[in-house]
Amino acid sequence: MSWIAVALLAYFFLAIANLFDKFLVDNIITNSKAYAFIACLLGGLAFLAAPWFLEWPGYYWFFFNLLSGAIFAIALWLLYEALRRGEAAQTLVFIGGLTPVFSITFSILFFKERYSLTEWIGIVALLLGILIVALLPRQRRFLARVIAKLKIRQEVRTGSLIFAIFSALAYAIHFVATKHAYSAQAFGSVFMWNRLGAALFVLLFLIRKTDRRKILDIFKKPKKGNKNKYLVVFNQILGSLGFVLQNYAIFLGSVALVNAFQGIQYAFILIVSSVLAVLSPKLLKETFSAKVFLQKLAAILIIGIGLYFIMI
Repeated sequence: MSWIAVALLAYFFLAIANLFDKFLVDNIITNSKAYAFIACLLGGLAFLAAPWFLEWPGYYWFFFNLLSGAIFAIALWLLYEALRRGEAAQTLVFIGGLTPVFSITFSILFFKERYSLTEWIGIVALLLGILIVALLPRQRRFLARVIAKLKIRQEVRTGSLIFAIFSALAYAIHFVATKHAYSAQAFGSVFMWNRLGAALFVLLFLIRKTDRRKILDIFKKPKKGNKNKYLVVFNQILGSLGFVLQNYAIFLGSVALVNAFQGIQYAFILIVSSVLAVLSPKLLKETFSAKVFLQKLAAILIIGIGLYFIMI
């Protein structure tokens, strides 16, 4: 299967999962370390498939894989903290746009990857499309409308930008590291060692008493009428599916190009929001405006052009 098709499906699932992430960190699990703990712990369940896929890679790759998984756990924690502190649409677009910039830089420096002129045009177009999405008026963003409809609090705290930058940096390091690991090991084996590394790292969150208390609260039986905690499991399944597909796309193709494809995540959202604005504006109170519609259309077209130049 083409890495492009896998990446498209991956970012579709991740787009939905990110929406739920904002809801959960604001309303259900308000401690970002606790949310990262449960996410990585659930991800560690992939280790159950060890008898079929796990291979002993040698001591070097063993510790390398665990370290890569730990970096992923850090990236996830920083993402949740950025979401908790900031506005969802802005945070997701910022991290999504910055991660491929870091990935491209690392790929050139460490893997000596070279891109053709058409691929560079495609990468720049995808990043430009993400920038246009980021510049959409906040109150007219589809993500903002969905968040408001779900009654998600939009309390903005300080420090969101710093956490978002370091989250993007950690994600880029993780993806480049796993691509390096995939060059010498089987996909399934690397993925499971990574998940084990992430699960082991988040155990460190149990050291601090405050964080430990927040984590233990997750496992308490939910009170009557508070069934939203089950959304955590559902969202982690959805996000894990997207993450597995994203990693498989990296295994098949270029880590920088797969990361640049993250613009598709916002293209999906923009297309749906534009259709809703015309057909059912009351559903999410998405106001139809010629100026905003043209801005969205420009973003979709530029992202589409970027995809075309990458695929040719």
